Amino acid sequence: MKIAPIRNEKDYQNALNRLEEVFEAKKGTDEGDELEILSILIDRYENENFPIGMPDPIEAIKFRMEQLGLKQKDLAEVVGFKSRVSEILSKKRKLTLGMIRKLNSTLHIPTEVLVQDY
Repeated sequence: MKIAPIRNEKDYQNALNRLEEVFEAKKGTDEGDELEILSILIDRYENENFPIGMPDPIEAIKFRMEQLGLKQKDLAEVVGFKSRVSEILSKKRKLTLGMIRKLNSTLHIPTEVLVQDY
């Protein structure tokens, strides 16, 4: 078991290949320890080199509505009138601070997602 930092694409591919080899290792074994350490190194490399940006606020609202089975009329109870919901979802109206607070507390969408420009 020779573990080294992942510094480049070749190191990354080697780590992924080795991870695949030890993927079924039992916890508490040498290979299990190697699996755990490789996972941490790969995760760190991916976060640094392949960052995932924040989702669009309106797409996040639509996604959450879909997850919860909500319709526009249901969202009107959170942000106001049904026409306002339509304007928001079509990006014709910006979210206000009050709307952001209600969406955060009701739909549990992080405020850092909702406050972004769109």
